[in-house]
Amino acid sequence: MLKLANSRETIYLKCGRKNVTGVTFYRDCAHICRPDFLVKLTKYAMEKNLSPSVGRFRLVPLGKERNPAAGSIRAPYGIEIIENCMTCPHREERLFCDLPPAAVQRLSTITSASSYPKGATLFVEGQPGRGVYIVCSGRVKLSTSSIDGKTLIVRLSQPGEVLGLPATVTGTSYELMAEVVEPAQVNFISSQDFLSFLREFGEVALRVAQQLGKTYHSAIAEIRAIGLSHSAEEKLARFILDLVAGRKSEQGPIKAKLNFTHEEIAQNIGTSRETVTRAFADLKKKNLLIVKGSTITINDRSGLERIAQD
Repeated sequence: MLKLANSRETIYLKCGRKNVTGVTFYRDCAHICRPDFLVKLTKYAMEKNLSPSVGRFRLVPLGKERNPAAGSIRAPYGIEIIENCMTCPHREERLFCDLPPAAVQRLSTITSASSYPKGATLFVEGQPGRGVYIVCSGRVKLSTSSIDGKTLIVRLSQPGEVLGLPATVTGTSYELMAEVVEPAQVNFISSQDFLSFLREFGEVALRVAQQLGKTYHSAIAEIRAIGLSHSAEEKLARFILDLVAGRKSEQGPIKAKLNFTHEEIAQNIGTSRETVTRAFADLKKKNLLIVKGSTITINDRSGLERIAQD
């Protein structure tokens, strides 16, 4: 069964004994779907004279296809995809998206919306820049690695951020690796379209400069935290506080999702996994926090702040 829709095609395939999935094939950004579909999709792409190396695939539950509401669709991974920037409910809250109507309308015509699962890679360190990625929902981990395999997480991007700006603006390679840490919508704009967009709208160029400035200050703060902190406990306290930044301090405990392993936290604060485990144990003994599964409960935020400021 084949359905055509603008620049994408949806096919429904059998996988083993289960008729469970349809696949939407896009002719733009690179994206890897479930491995058990790759052989069939490659054959299909060859028959259609499409390059499988540049296709993006979206999994669609068989029999669940429907006409989405204007501007948004229900995508895999349990998130709502906003396909039209004009209808985005978060537009005015975000630096890059809060643009004049004419600029937002133009942005909608050059943007490709996509959803990604946890663990998906947007781009890798050293890859030639091919465009920018606008994080609409979820979070993306930006990291760098050494030749001997050591990894340092530079920062976690938040919704509204534009990733890949330096590489796209300067025409160089991506300086970091970008990996999705929770299901996310990330919109893509090719380098050519994005640079034309900047030339056309001066307000957009100003917003890009503002985000580059924020990224610079964030990098300086990260270097200071890693290089000048006196203890692993201090680094961990600062990491946890950053995790709940923006949440109002209420009378009761503050709860948050901790979607990171001790190894990933260690990569973020520049220490070892064993040291992170010991630091967590020390904070628990002081009754500052409780960790159950992927949920962290902060019992004493002011206590953590005192440790982070030591």
